[in-house]
Amino acid sequence: MNVNIRLKIILIVVPLIITTLALTGLSSFFSATNAITRIAKDFLGFKSDELSNQAQSQWGLLVDNNLSSKPEMITATKAALGGYAQSIIRSPTELILAFDKNANVVMSTSTANLLPSERPRILSLIASKSMELTTLRLDGKERVAKGFWFDPFGWYMMVTEERGTFYNQVNEITQRSAIILGAAILLGVILMLLFADYLTRPLTRVKGTMKKIIDTNDLSQRVTVEYKDEVGDLAQTFNLMVGAVERANVQIKMYAYHAVVARKQEQKVRNIFQKYVPAHVIDEIFKNPDGMLVGKNASLSILFSDVRGFTTISEKLRPRELVENLNRYFEVMVDVITGKQGIIDKYEGDAIMAFFGAPVESENVGLQSVTAGLEMLDGLVEFNRKQRENNNPEFQIGIGINFGDVILGNMGAEKKLDYTVMGDNVNLASRLEGLTKQYKQKLIISESLKGKIDGILPYRMLDMVAVKGKTQGVRIYSVKRALEAVEKEAWAMHNAAMLEYFPGRNFGKAAHMFEDVGRMLTDDFASAHLRERCLEYEKNPPAASWDGVEVMKTK
Repeated sequence: MNVNIRLKIILIVVPLIITTLALTGLSSFFSATNAITRIAKDFLGFKSDELSNQAQSQWGLLVDNNLSSKPEMITATKAALGGYAQSIIRSPTELILAFDKNANVVMSTSTANLLPSERPRILSLIASKSMELTTLRLDGKERVAKGFWFDPFGWYMMVTEERGTFYNQVNEITQRSAIILGAAILLGVILMLLFADYLTRPLTRVKGTMKKIIDTNDLSQRVTVEYKDEVGDLAQTFNLMVGAVERANVQIKMYAYHAVVARKQEQKVRNIFQKYVPAHVIDEIFKNPDGMLVGKNASLSILFSDVRGFTTISEKLRPRELVENLNRYFEVMVDVITGKQGIIDKYEGDAIMAFFGAPVESENVGLQSVTAGLEMLDGLVEFNRKQRENNNPEFQIGIGINFGDVILGNMGAEKKLDYTVMGDNVNLASRLEGLTKQYKQKLIISESLKGKIDGILPYRMLDMVAVKGKTQGVRIYSVKRALEAVEKEAWAMHNAAMLEYFPGRNFGKAAHMFEDVGRMLTDDFASAHLRERCLEYEKNPPAASWDGVEVMKTK
């Protein structure tokens, strides 16, 4: 049967036309209802304006005749205004009334009892002196109202109409439009049902053939071409496509084989590089390999650690023993760092440089890095216990951690690249590690990190220093996982003493407080060092421009 596709389109367009008519009817409905509603609102507003004008006119007569102070004349004017309100009533459901400032009815064109639940709404309208069209309940009935405040009487006057009466014509239009629209839709559905089978039968055959191919994997299946029109062309094109898929099937299987081989190769690469880089970093590299080659700005935590007196240790051990000891130490430290999502940037002899927060961002990189530093110190305790058991020298380390903006990316030549960080904040982290020797602390953090751990880990301020090569001071802090009762009291006093030291410049008081801290904490270098400085400044006060910063001459 040869039927032109255009004829089929015409058969489909018929219900579309009906639908269009229905939409046009809806548009007309909305236009009509909007117009009627607008007229009703305008009429209600007109009455409100007329009542307001009448009130102003009556009051103006009293004022012009010097009668505005006579109670009997005001009472008569109010009664006249009530009579005028009664005269403009045009509906048995219409109601005009006035309230005093306490929402008591003082004038009404018919009986109106204000229910307790309705009073708050009236009070809010009185308070705002609203002149907007609004909907409210009066005497238990929904009403549309427009009011105004008349100051000479202290009245809030309101012209109202029952909601049902106000929207009566709109409701009638709604019902009629719904009937017409329903009939139009029903007609459209009937026409669509009549022609749906005729229009979709060829496509159903294509679908059935496709399902057979999927179920049986038999690509020899073909669709019978029934019509010499666009649908027939679709069937013929489908047959050509199946033929092409059949020829490509062999290639697809080959591609799948190569994909399996590539996946195994990728897993081998992962297994090798996970010894050097955390698994989440490898995932990020495989997800976006090109992005790893581009430098970018990032906010990270940078950690430096160094073994104290390593030269002395190396002199006591043979080269092989030294390497074995150092590798055991690195294994403990690296496990802690990677366990906190850190990246080992490089080893420099016995030193470790690491960073946190890239390439995968974390919620609190600062806290992660400080926790890593504390766990490195905990791991060192166990490491040294084993060192003693094996008659090997113990290791003591210093750790410096800073948080700030750095440049992150692959640096180097094409044949040798390092995924690393650079910038002033990296240098500051290195300087902080160096300061652990001078301040005899195991862990020092910067002020930018203090804000990341505030309220989570206890800390105390050690000093405000300008590291080598810088003039601007930075506050440095020591931190612990937890404090004993005496330590908690001592650290609180130490921090208070720092405020007396600077900006207070109360060096004598600060020295006494640091002395108290020293009595609570045995061999506490930090408080003793600052006490000596305060005593020196008490004898020889610094200049008025002194900003509390100590300039470091060495790393």
